Amino acid sequence: MKIVFFGSGHFAVPALKALIKSRHTLAGVVTQPDKKKGRHMQLAGTEVKSTAMEAGLKIFQPENVNSKESVSCLKKLEADLFVIIAYGQILTQELLDLPGIMAVNIHASLLPRYRGAAPVNWAIINGDKKTGITAMYVTRKMDCGPVIMQQEIEIEDKDTALSLQDKLSLCAPELLSRAIEAIDSRDYRLIEQDEGQAVYAPKLTKETGLIDWEAAAADIHNQIRGVTPWPGAFTRYRKKLLKIFQAQVLPIFPSHRPISGEIIRADKRGIVVACGRGFLEIKELQLEAGKRMPAENFIIGHKLAEGDILGGK
Repeated sequence: MKIVFFGSGHFAVPALKALIKSRHTLAGVVTQPDKKKGRHMQLAGTEVKSTAMEAGLKIFQPENVNSKESVSCLKKLEADLFVIIAYGQILTQELLDLPGIMAVNIHASLLPRYRGAAPVNWAIINGDKKTGITAMYVTRKMDCGPVIMQQEIEIEDKDTALSLQDKLSLCAPELLSRAIEAIDSRDYRLIEQDEGQAVYAPKLTKETGLIDWEAAAADIHNQIRGVTPWPGAFTRYRKKLLKIFQAQVLPIFPSHRPISGEIIRADKRGIVVACGRGFLEIKELQLEAGKRMPAENFIIGHKLAEGDILGGK
């Protein structure tokens, strides 16, 4: 089959590499325009563009993929299939109607659970024990198209959004390959999503990382993992921003009744904070204008002590 690949982010790269090695023809790769990045704000292309360039593929970088010029250009490629993974623009129905067979999207969740921009993050934040990827027929309504097939994986307690996304991206090539072969042989069935089971995964904001110490320790632990690497989990300590990168839930119960956010232990083993339910041991953190470091190093240079309170403004 003749395929046009749409992708921009790191998540899309393993699937593109697999397509390059497949028996199918890649008629072109559509990715986001170059953007200024880095300390010196120099123009740089997406990771998908770099991969496509190495393979000598035809690359398209429209500012608006739905413009008349873009539609005309893509129509000339006469693709059988559009494959869309972490592209970054929503395609109009006019574009979706161009491929001879269909447009297929690989989404990082088990649809209809976690439709939207941040499925990996919210699966962890909400404490799910499993997630996966979905190959679906693309319709105009975002992430609502019929499912072609899915692949499930477990979410480990040590997973962050970054590590889980990497795991899912490595699952994508196999699922995409199976989906494409099924489509090519007409051996597939489109399964409509159950709207009653739909869960949405909205885009993260800076405030998503703000810790509420009234919450359960397990929920805060999930939040820390789910907002890594961005926006990152944070609180306040003596009116300064305190970022928390790594923590674990502790099954300890002090004799007194601490208030939420109270530090009940601060030594080389870690910094233990009382939560609305349970206790959280902070293992790695960074104070505003300081360096990221393990808790045992942090307490050496900061006057953090039992009874101090985290949180507030």
